[in-house]
Amino acid sequence: MVLSNTAFLALPSTPVRHRGHRSCCSRRPQAVNWLQRTRACAASSGRNPAFSAGTSQTAVLPLTRAILFDCDGVLADTERDGHRVAFNRAFREFRIDEEKATWDVNLYGQLLEVGGGKERMTAHFNEVGWPDVARTPDDQRELVQRLHKRKTEIFMKMVDAGEIPLRVGVASLIQRAFERSDMRVAVCSTSNEEAVQAIVNLLGPDIAPRIRVFAGDVVPRKKPAPDIYLLAIEQMRLDPNHTVVIEDSAIGVKAAKAAGLCCLVTKSAYTRFESFEGADAVIDALPKDGTEALRLLDQVLVARRAAKRF
Repeated sequence: MVLSNTAFLALPSTPVRHRGHRSCCSRRPQAVNWLQRTRACAASSGRNPAFSAGTSQTAVLPLTRAILFDCDGVLADTERDGHRVAFNRAFREFRIDEEKATWDVNLYGQLLEVGGGKERMTAHFNEVGWPDVARTPDDQRELVQRLHKRKTEIFMKMVDAGEIPLRVGVASLIQRAFERSDMRVAVCSTSNEEAVQAIVNLLGPDIAPRIRVFAGDVVPRKKPAPDIYLLAIEQMRLDPNHTVVIEDSAIGVKAAKAAGLCCLVTKSAYTRFESFEGADAVIDALPKDGTEALRLLDQVLVARRAAKRF
């Protein structure tokens, strides 16, 4: 767990053995159950009678009214075995020098610090040198656009082929969420809108059309800027006090917190050793049971609200 100025909810998780991670990210902070501590402090001080003994927890929960998901790493663990693979296939199709455009697992993990696929390619080629076919800034922009378009087509074929399944607990949580009559659900991602929609469509024809998608170039600044979450709040007319963002990366947490939103982290393959400073809760994965997952979001909001009172 990572400590922040906001209450953290530490949940039991199954220990995982990790190999091959960078040494700078290998230390895992000790988990602290901030929800229990918040309740204890509130009960002893009398400042928050809702947490006092004998009170029904479900009666006082500030129920979640909106869930804003990131896509890559949250809805599906797409980065390592999805987007990275699709980028490399596009590079090969365009016959770009393998020394300049082969993204192995470790390199792609570093490139993820740049939000957005086109921005990621631009940063990479600025570092290693542009292909000979892109000598001018105009040529470079055109090459990036064409590569990204082809990469998206490849990625969507991978999704359609069932190569990229949804993460555990995602579908169940969304199904239970929509059982609340006033619940709103959206996906806010820096990835291409078509690619994000392809992942959302995995939820099926009954659920996918009910989910708003904010993605790609819909805002000028990508995460860690808060723009995409601010856009979702404005267009969906959401109450930030009843909205939970689910992210998997440090830059995603920064974006959510800069927008003034509660943020739950579900760690993904590439981000499990990142520092999630500022997050309201950090867990390995969503509970399989959607009812339990929704209750978790409510509890995170409770802890966040209680922490603000002290």
